[in-house]
Amino acid sequence: MNKLTRLSLKFFLLFVLASNVHATETITADVYFSRAGMKIMSGAANVAFGWLELPKNLSIWSEKGNINPLVGYAEGLLWGIYHTAARTASGAVDLATFWLPTYPTPDPPFVFDNFSKQSDYYGFRMAR
Repeated sequence: MNKLTRLSLKFFLLFVLASNVHATETITADVYFSRAGMKIMSGAANVAFGWLELPKNLSIWSEKGNINPLVGYAEGLLWGIYHTAARTASGAVDLATFWLPTYPTPDPPFVFDNFSKQSDYYGFRMAR
């Protein structure tokens, strides 16, 4: 197959596949500024209060009924250190990328929103 045929095939596939791509949401000025503001607030709060993940995870893991309290404390300490680093880093990322109209990276966005829920961290997502 010569170069021109391969190049034509690549462009054809590019245009056929690109026609299926479309935005699922229109970003208006109100949506943009509310999401950017939310990312700034959650980013600053998560950098400042990310350390609260340590007592949060100690509490969550020590209250698990089917494990030894000493094991729960050790697991809570390890998960607390992990989540402290993850929440603080995700707060820094949210502060650095506040201008992108996405939701904050951690769920819940603030550590003190739901103190009994284990935190999750997502990449950049446009909608929930």
